[in-house]
Amino acid sequence: MFYSIPLGESSIPVIVLWLIGGALFCTLRFKFLQFRSLRLAYRLIRGDFDDPRAPGEVTHFQALTSALSVTVGLGNISGVAIAIAIGGPGAVFWMIVAGFLGMATKFAECTLGVRYRILHADGSVSGGPMHYIKQGFAEKGLPRTGLFLSGFIALAIMLASFVSTNMYQVNQVYTQVVSVSGGATGFLGSNAWLFGVLIALMVGVIVVGGIKSIARTTEKLVPVMAIIYISASLMVLLVNYDQIPAALATIFDAAFSLDSVSGGIWGAVTQGFIRAMISSEAGMGTAAIAHATAKTRHPAAEGYVALLEPFIDTVIICTMTALVIVVTGTYTQEDLNGVALTSAAYESVLPWFPVVLAVCLFLFAFSTILVACYYGLKASSMLFGNSRLVSGLYLSVFLVLTVAGALVKLELIVSLMDTLVVLICIPNIIGLVMLAPMIRDERHRFLEYVASTDAAHRPNSVSVSTGKASTSKH
Repeated sequence: MFYSIPLGESSIPVIVLWLIGGALFCTLRFKFLQFRSLRLAYRLIRGDFDDPRAPGEVTHFQALTSALSVTVGLGNISGVAIAIAIGGPGAVFWMIVAGFLGMATKFAECTLGVRYRILHADGSVSGGPMHYIKQGFAEKGLPRTGLFLSGFIALAIMLASFVSTNMYQVNQVYTQVVSVSGGATGFLGSNAWLFGVLIALMVGVIVVGGIKSIARTTEKLVPVMAIIYISASLMVLLVNYDQIPAALATIFDAAFSLDSVSGGIWGAVTQGFIRAMISSEAGMGTAAIAHATAKTRHPAAEGYVALLEPFIDTVIICTMTALVIVVTGTYTQEDLNGVALTSAAYESVLPWFPVVLAVCLFLFAFSTILVACYYGLKASSMLFGNSRLVSGLYLSVFLVLTVAGALVKLELIVSLMDTLVVLICIPNIIGLVMLAPMIRDERHRFLEYVASTDAAHRPNSVSVSTGKASTSKH
């Protein structure tokens, strides 16, 4: 569990303060860039600056969808419900704040991910916090510290891939699928192992093909599952459109409430930041593993692409879920929590939604497990070497635990998740603070490139070398 500091009748976990501090540092250090960069990020995923000859394995869009596959998942469905059930409606406000702040953190992580990535002879790429901490600290004259912290975070990421983004995902999606397919006495309810084996086989077939195979899958899955879920959310909100102003007022008032119910303001802040953190993974650095594979010569370019993740995951999708729960009033039912609370909120308008939710959960969990396996593979190769034997052993353990996820108790998984999140975030935030000058330099270089490219492609622009007007229409 998260270690907490008492605050009157409430308390706030130390890891929340750590992540808030890291996000505020990145936001201030890079001059609130997340509020001025959405258009540039969109241009990048649209392909305006694509260079097919640039080193890397996947496009900007594929890197984004791969990373989103891990973040867009159960945190958007059950995590939001848990935040509201524990922290009250005010948690929604702080969750959105955390999402905006996390955009700056993601920019920093993924810029470093590309700057310090390793390009292998076969064209494959290795990157992530374990690499930028190791190499970045060596540049700072602290090679031993970098080696220790990189090994520490690589081990934590590998273990987290087994538990947080594998066993937990399988466990929760199995619970929902069973609930709409005959319950505990139905076929799946009596054969949990079979469900786990099915997921494991599907994951194994795709992961063997590496990040290119994973990216081809996620670039199709992520847009589809997001459209399905957002469409269902909009339908519920349209039916309850007259309740939206009151719901927004409730969220805002509760965000600054001093009432001890639900822990007051600190309960709302804590739950909002924890759930946003777990959902978007801003501050963990894991997304840099996927973004490091993007085809680009400019590290900051991928940083700009990555800052879209918390915006899509937390500011848009998590907020949709939260509004539905508050607008329908189901958050007042004390006997509901997690997936059950979210399902009840949507079911109040869409009686068939539990089936749709089971489909969404399956897609969310499957895509999450795919990319989490890749993250773990890269972390294990950092620790034990980039060999087929290491990859084979890791994948075998991962798939066995995929099956186990459908069989074990949820409480055991959650307690392990909390610990691993802390172990990943601590060295990563230290790395971001220490390497901030490198991030700043990469950002300046990329913005200069964008300005020169736009000037060159602008019709009737004036040539710097000749002073003559250009008639380029490119």
